[in-house]
Amino acid sequence: MEHLEDNQNEDLIPNNEQAQESGLEHTPEAISKDVSEPEKDLSFKNRIDLTELQDGIALIKNEISKVIVGQKGMIDMLIASILANGHSLIEGVPGVAKTISAKLLAKSLAIGFSRIQFTPDLMPSDILGTSVFNMKNSEFEFKEGPIFSNMILIDEINRAPAKTQAALFEVMEERQITIDGNKFKMDLPFIVLATQNPVEQEGTYRLPEAQLDRFLFKIDIDYPNLDEEIEILNREQNLQGAIKTDQVKAHLSKAQINTFQGLVDQIIIESHLIKYIADIIVNTRNNPFLYLGASPRASIAILKASKAFAAMDGRDFVTPEDIKRAAIPVLQHRVIVTPEREMEGVTTKQIIKQIIEAVEIPR
Repeated sequence: MEHLEDNQNEDLIPNNEQAQESGLEHTPEAISKDVSEPEKDLSFKNRIDLTELQDGIALIKNEISKVIVGQKGMIDMLIASILANGHSLIEGVPGVAKTISAKLLAKSLAIGFSRIQFTPDLMPSDILGTSVFNMKNSEFEFKEGPIFSNMILIDEINRAPAKTQAALFEVMEERQITIDGNKFKMDLPFIVLATQNPVEQEGTYRLPEAQLDRFLFKIDIDYPNLDEEIEILNREQNLQGAIKTDQVKAHLSKAQINTFQGLVDQIIIESHLIKYIADIIVNTRNNPFLYLGASPRASIAILKASKAFAAMDGRDFVTPEDIKRAAIPVLQHRVIVTPEREMEGVTTKQIIKQIIEAVEIPR
């Protein structure tokens, strides 16, 4: 038995000549070389360093979540609008944290903040400012209005008449105002967040299309679910008289926000994805269900928003999913459904979804 086992072992061990011919020679040096050789680093590295940007976003979300329960989609949209240097229109029924969310976002940033409550008797000079005669030097001096800040919260924007809403056209698009022939530049960053109630119609004025077109996003806020409602009540119960917004701290400065906006501008987008955006926009103009299609400003808005979403996800390049994510909040307030389809209950969201599904996704 011992003799047989020895023969079997000899058969299992190839001689040196066979090993060399078959290329299976394993010397101690070769084995140690294989073990000690480090594996290649296959991890993905961005061409643009987005580490500081992502850390800043995480800090903002953490501060807002101290007060706001849920509403993650809305918070992501608000942050994306800041990164894309755009304005947002927040729409929802009363009591779903529209105003407080905007205030908390401003409080989490070390920037100037101004709130303007729109009313039916509000005048353009109440927003922009006016020239006042100085009796001491017999000259007119310009007194800045509340619009001169970094983040402007306009509460119930549809409460003011058309002439007051029109006063925002220049400042929202060009970041400047012109009064008495003099131009006044806004301090950057300059972001307008406006709220409106879609249910109440008495004492309101519908925003003109030119005004709506200046908002990057229209953000719809829905009711919280059951678990979120319970969490809201528990937090309110635990306050015990404390002011909920006092626990929110500021983190990002003006310079950091301006830097982040510059990084978002550098996000890479391939030419076939630019064509994908153009195809979606052109389809809105040719759609038989839409009375008014999207303008080139809308295509630029999708481009900027998709870059912001890519940066928030830690990527330095845009994907088709970023474009699809940006399409509805960018387009839903810019297109108008035909009266016939509107009477049938068709909404702009439904039509935009159909257009996105119909347009071929580039590969």
